[in-house]
Amino acid sequence: MHKHTKQGLVTALLLALASGTAAGQATTAKPATAKPASTQAAKPQASASSFSREQLDQMLAPIALYPDPLLAQVLMASTYPGDVTDAVAWSKAHPDAKGEAAVRQVASESWDPSVQSLVAFPQLLAVLGQDPAWVQKMGDAFLAQPDAVMDSVQRLRRQADAAGNLKSNEQQKVTHQASTTVPSAPQTIIIEPAQPDVVYVPSYNPSVVYGAWAYPGYPPYYYPPPPYYYPGGALLSFGIGMAVGGALWGDFNWGHGDIDIDVDRYNNFNSNRQIDRSNRTWNHNAANRDGVPYRDNASREKYGRQLDGASGREGYRGRDDGRGGQRDAARQSLESRGFEPPATSNREARDRAGSSERQMGQRQAGQGRPPGSEGGLGQNRQGGGQNAFSGARNPSQSRADASRGHRSMQSSQRPASARPQGRPMSRPAGGPRGGGGGRRR
Repeated sequence: MHKHTKQGLVTALLLALASGTAAGQATTAKPATAKPASTQAAKPQASASSFSREQLDQMLAPIALYPDPLLAQVLMASTYPGDVTDAVAWSKAHPDAKGEAAVRQVASESWDPSVQSLVAFPQLLAVLGQDPAWVQKMGDAFLAQPDAVMDSVQRLRRQADAAGNLKSNEQQKVTHQASTTVPSAPQTIIIEPAQPDVVYVPSYNPSVVYGAWAYPGYPPYYYPPPPYYYPGGALLSFGIGMAVGGALWGDFNWGHGDIDIDVDRYNNFNSNRQIDRSNRTWNHNAANRDGVPYRDNASREKYGRQLDGASGREGYRGRDDGRGGQRDAARQSLESRGFEPPATSNREARDRAGSSERQMGQRQAGQGRPPGSEGGLGQNRQGGGQNAFSGARNPSQSRADASRGHRSMQSSQRPASARPQGRPMSRPAGGPRGGGGGRRR
């Protein structure tokens, strides 16, 4: 009886150990079911290249109340930021050029026609020239998210309308159009020039004209134009109307995410750049972007293919070998007048588009650096220490420095009591390093 009891106890212990091992394995195996979490975490990365609703409203706030034909032209032109920079420089160099006559003056320039049309409005180019990175961001957004961009414009217009700041007057005609497909959809607000061939560029403070701003973390951009064009300083100013004739040839196809081209108007005005009459939808022309990088992978892949064989089409487009020199001269002129050249990389564009507080902080930090801490490599500054490359231009000085170093090493091998007592060396702290836009298919 005692023997059977022992065997029973042993069997019970073995069963308990087996069940405990199985439970442990089950417990250990549970984390393997967490794989979907990694999949979910990867989703934000897939959309990280897209602009959010807040970002779109923030960047489009300064231009959302422009009349439709002008706004369409600005969005097309913003996909060629380098050309916009050239147009800004040209406009500053020709302060009296405006309207249709100005556009005809730049007909021989190799800029995209959408950019050429903007020289009719020097007050507009004065705004666009204040932040080339903003222009590039608008163009990138319109190429990658045209529907979202047009939704943002309508959202901002409804906000200004609700605040009582968007009405018809002598300069513009504001109409509300109900959706023909979705009865419950918000009405589309259309802004047209009161006179078809005379266009006014409205000037306003986005922080005021839209009423209460919905995104405190994303305040609207604001680039006030020179007061010369808008005397009086009203809440919504229009300044002087520009007679544009046939210089504006695009308009929005609301609800379809694209821009319609008035082909007859375009061909009559751009006699040296005719387009097919059957092509009534705007498409981005990658060859006119002049190497400015696209922001997202989809745009790089889509428009990168258009560049295959583009060099063979340069002559057909009327470009010449002096294009690079003309662009460099225009950018140098722009820099000399206080404007930055267009961003040449996505990182540079993001850096430039940072908040004004961060930029101010960097400037203050730069002002607080010790004397002699600024400057580049190989620069021998008066009163400052030499850098590692300063001897490359003076071999004899380098040999003298090497001999002095050799003597110093010998001195260090002598007893401490025999070494001369030197003065402590103080090095100034280094300052912070800085990091370094046609047709859509």
